[in-house]
Amino acid sequence: MWPLPRQPTRLLRLPRKDPVDLLLCYFSSFVLRPYQEKCLQACLDARNSGASRIGVSLPTGAGKTAVFISLLSRLESREDRPNAMKSLVIVNSIELAKQAAAQAKQQRPDWGVEIEQGSKHMATGSADLTVATYQTLLKLNRLEKFSPEGLKAIIVDEAHHAAAPSYRRILSFFHRDIRAPDQHAHDTQSTQESVPIFGFSATFSRHDGLALGSVFERIVYHRDFLDMIKEQWLCNVRFTTVRANIDLKNVTISSNNGDFSATSLAHVINTEAINKLVVQTWIDKAGDRKSTIVFGVDIAHVQALTKTFQSAGVDARFLTSRTPYAERKTLVDGFRAGAFPVLLNCAILTEGADIPNIDCVIVARPTRSRNVFAQMIGRGMRLSPSTGKQDCRIIDLVDSMNRVIGIISTPTLFGLDPTSVVDDPDQEVAELELRATADKDRRPPFVPDLSGGRPDVPDPKSVTYIDYDDPFSLVNQGLGTSPHIMKLSRNAWVGCGEDIYVLECLGKGHIRIERVSQGSSTHFRAHYSPTIHAETASALNISRFQTNRKILDAANLADAVRGCDTYASEKVLKGRLSHALWRTARWRQEPATPSQKLLVAKKWGYNRKFVPSSLIPTDDNTFPERVKSLTKGEAASIITRLKHGAQRRYLNRLIANRKQDEADAKERQRRAREQVRVGPLPPPPAALGTAVSNTTSEQGSEESWLPSTKYNKPIRSVQYNIEYSCR
Repeated sequence: MWPLPRQPTRLLRLPRKDPVDLLLCYFSSFVLRPYQEKCLQACLDARNSGASRIGVSLPTGAGKTAVFISLLSRLESREDRPNAMKSLVIVNSIELAKQAAAQAKQQRPDWGVEIEQGSKHMATGSADLTVATYQTLLKLNRLEKFSPEGLKAIIVDEAHHAAAPSYRRILSFFHRDIRAPDQHAHDTQSTQESVPIFGFSATFSRHDGLALGSVFERIVYHRDFLDMIKEQWLCNVRFTTVRANIDLKNVTISSNNGDFSATSLAHVINTEAINKLVVQTWIDKAGDRKSTIVFGVDIAHVQALTKTFQSAGVDARFLTSRTPYAERKTLVDGFRAGAFPVLLNCAILTEGADIPNIDCVIVARPTRSRNVFAQMIGRGMRLSPSTGKQDCRIIDLVDSMNRVIGIISTPTLFGLDPTSVVDDPDQEVAELELRATADKDRRPPFVPDLSGGRPDVPDPKSVTYIDYDDPFSLVNQGLGTSPHIMKLSRNAWVGCGEDIYVLECLGKGHIRIERVSQGSSTHFRAHYSPTIHAETASALNISRFQTNRKILDAANLADAVRGCDTYASEKVLKGRLSHALWRTARWRQEPATPSQKLLVAKKWGYNRKFVPSSLIPTDDNTFPERVKSLTKGEAASIITRLKHGAQRRYLNRLIANRKQDEADAKERQRRAREQVRVGPLPPPPAALGTAVSNTTSEQGSEESWLPSTKYNKPIRSVQYNIEYSCR
């Protein structure tokens, strides 16, 4: 037995004076666990320091109810309201209300305890402790039963909901520093009170961005469920990750909470193949488990998955939001008693379900929320020695191709690479954490996924290369030639991005190689586009640009380049004239002409109004540093890229990169919001508006030499060095 908790810092004030009540209170004394005592003391210390909106983060199964009942027992009345001795607990379901009321009666049989919920539970408002659902308190006549002047404290269970407008509308009635969504929700007198508010939650964070700082000042205590497992306050956990052939890439993400839309997700998950996989996995890995809870996507998915279990001979039953309360209670009680082995649900038993005998949890609905995932697996982490429970098996589904970032699964929960498969019946939590540490040391720095929403980068089979999409990039010490082409040809081929390669033929046109896809196969095709001298074309009254001629089709780039080089030397520039096509040709080393520099500078973002065409500059100081040092070869390569659409592709790539960077930043922010730390909570976004505006203004003042858009406005953004390596 743990030692008795140390004495509270303030005297315990009992609402009864009858000696019988004192004896009842003494014999029903509740001994807290050491971490519960530390949590309670942290709350008392914060209260004594003047804080009145306090948050506590304790995992599922840690005994939050026992802690806040003990806290209410030790709290004195407020200094400004010495006669305020009543307490109010706000929950989000009748099940939680009944659980809290039962716990309060067990710990404090001397208290009068009432429930305020719907039409069946009408509290008087004068009990020592009232447990109320927030839905009922949204009705003003029910809320006004609880005068702020008579309350010494308010407890908010599942406090991660507290930033929602409905909760703030209620809490603003009791605390003047909490703003209601509508300013005139309550009268002025009520909102002048500051009743202490304590929020308890297993997931004290929100992934939808609503600021908990609008309700709570600080988090004074945090306990992670992994620490609880290692210290054996929660049962040991065994993990199995199922890599299924599911593609979540096109599943809609809700703008409200950042998680997958249930309707969209169900189209991918609720299939016969996936349902059979879930059932077969349970038979293989958890068929001997006594009490398995399964979390599905939506009602249709739960019903279909239940039928799949039943067709396999498993006594599986389900409950949903449409299940009547009496039937729901019967199902849960039967499951708790071990009457059947599998119970399926969707978003019903995620919060507040106290079923200690659960020894297997199947997460059959992928999620991007660490909160939701932790809530689901937390259902099976309670200790239950009376039922012979030794541990809990967690089974979750992940995308076999890892096509979507941000999905929470067993590997990501421990910081492992998402592609890791966790399936070792003897692997302890501590071992998984060590594995995660080792994996982190070996893992390369984070690089955003460039495939989602961006053009696919080709993956050649025969050549390892770097593809430069920036039309102004100068590679190979300024020679303007892609390095992998250098291994294939001595000619000055220019890579224009997206597997397009061009060889300019010195006034006689150009040869162009590009990748062609036909079904599942790809090959390279080359054309020659001849041109004739402008004066000759004018004299003959014909166009300079002649009809394209197909040169060849080749299975790979190397064959295409060699064939085109032969064609150039035999058909276009014969004999020694073809030496002018070499990248080492002497003319390519000479300084660029003024007209070349002007064209490059203009396309580079150099505004033409500063350099009129009638005043082609002769002084190189009027050009940017990179432009005035160009050689003819470099300028020719840049102009070739521009002529063949590299600038358009580059701008599209920049836009796609920017969108992806914004998505990556949003994802990092979402993940950061799900991390719980002890300390002050950030203020709501309204208070941050000025700082954000200032930061944006400072960043916007920096211009980079990026190409102009069609609106003649330079792109103001991070200057990307796009060097895609594909192997």
